[in-house]
Amino acid sequence: MSELTGRTAEELGAAIAAGETSAVEVTRAHLDRIDAVDPAVHAFLHVAGESAVAQAAEVDRRIAAGEKLGPLAGVPIAVKDIIVTQDMPTTAGSKILENWLPPYDATLVRKLREAGLVVLGKTNMDEFAMGSSTEYSAYGPTCNPWDTGRIPGGSGGGSAAAVAAREAPLAIGTDTGGSIRQPGAVTGTVGAKPTYGGVSRYGLIAFSSSLDQAGPVTRTVTDAALLHEVIGGHDRCDSTSIDAPVPPVVEAARRGLTGDLTGVRVGVVREFAAAQGAEPGVVAAFEAGVQTLTKLGAEVVEVSCPHFEYALPAYYLIAPSECSSNLARFDGVRYGLRVGDDGSRALEEVMSLTRDRGFGPEVKRRIILGTYALSAGYYDAFYGQAQKVRTLVTRDFTAAFEQVDVLAAPTTPFVAFPFGSRTADPTQMYLADLYTIPSNLYGGPAISVPCGLSEGLPVGLQIMAPTMADDRMYRVAAALESTQSPRLADQTPEVTA
Repeated sequence: MSELTGRTAEELGAAIAAGETSAVEVTRAHLDRIDAVDPAVHAFLHVAGESAVAQAAEVDRRIAAGEKLGPLAGVPIAVKDIIVTQDMPTTAGSKILENWLPPYDATLVRKLREAGLVVLGKTNMDEFAMGSSTEYSAYGPTCNPWDTGRIPGGSGGGSAAAVAAREAPLAIGTDTGGSIRQPGAVTGTVGAKPTYGGVSRYGLIAFSSSLDQAGPVTRTVTDAALLHEVIGGHDRCDSTSIDAPVPPVVEAARRGLTGDLTGVRVGVVREFAAAQGAEPGVVAAFEAGVQTLTKLGAEVVEVSCPHFEYALPAYYLIAPSECSSNLARFDGVRYGLRVGDDGSRALEEVMSLTRDRGFGPEVKRRIILGTYALSAGYYDAFYGQAQKVRTLVTRDFTAAFEQVDVLAAPTTPFVAFPFGSRTADPTQMYLADLYTIPSNLYGGPAISVPCGLSEGLPVGLQIMAPTMADDRMYRVAAALESTQSPRLADQTPEVTA
């Protein structure tokens, strides 16, 4: 492994700016790393090697010309394959979009390019972001670098595995019910979900429009804050985008690294602790993390969110309902896969054949569930009721944040599980997002930071904050990270192909 691939994004950006190394050298080091280990990890669906080197060379030219660039200029980044990119395929992990080349860049990709980051390629994921293990990718699963016989989390397992395996210092994921934070927890990386609307969704292929949010996957909290600052902000192309400045996330992360949380009130949700299914090792690591926050000066108090137990079932009505509407655009007519269009079949049959071959089992399951929930006679009983529960959950968390600055919880109930151990029982798979779903329902920011090991595998501690208070979560997460020497994210076992 090259010395360059072991550095953080912040360190690489500083070295490139100072002329200690070049963006081209850094990019080639990471491309070599991908060549060496990705056959074993399968984090990438597409690697844009020539394009990445050309982007890096342009950054070096601009630096040589005396241009003042951002702190991440020249740093490589991987992008989840549900985010459209004009110069490389975007498949959303599905056969229905195999080899599809979008005509434009997502807003966040445009911002990455303008800031001088080098896009290495597109990462593997559960099809249309529907899954918790990256086992539902149409192109095969991604492996966890800590144990290649185990899942890297989902749906953005490719982004988290790429960062954990040193194939990229930064990555972008998307989080609908935990798909940035949950992979971060089980791969020992940092995964941050910004406030809903804090990062533009223009150019994200929609799964559940009222829940989807893009965000950073990194090895340090400061790197996540730096990346958040690049991609955040208002976008007129996105009607859900918040017209407000990005909170001072980098300043908050740097303040947290001092290790002083005096005056910060951290809430622990009583109902989270009572939830069934959390592994003892995960609970022990979380409790140790909370004790660390106390030693740093935080006041830890218990709060109640009584409707938490209904968050998971409400989510699994809202998300499938919205996905059944969003995925109706994949009809074999406008773009993507088309099956059976030989002139002898009606449009409805071509559409049916295309969707049958193009969609995988989990996507079909959620479309059917969502379509049923939205159907005449059932809308009020299912989707309507789920939205009412969402309101109750939001009220609970709003009330909790009147008592505390942030909330702390385990990120996942269990560590990375072996491949195939949960695919036969979807409800067991859905439990992976038990602790992460509430922040998507109320729209607030949340971050997963490594807090220890259980059975030799990473455990994540989640920090949740009120909407548009993203800086709070970065401060607390950075403080917890400051106590780890070495950081868990720097201890990933070496992967061999």
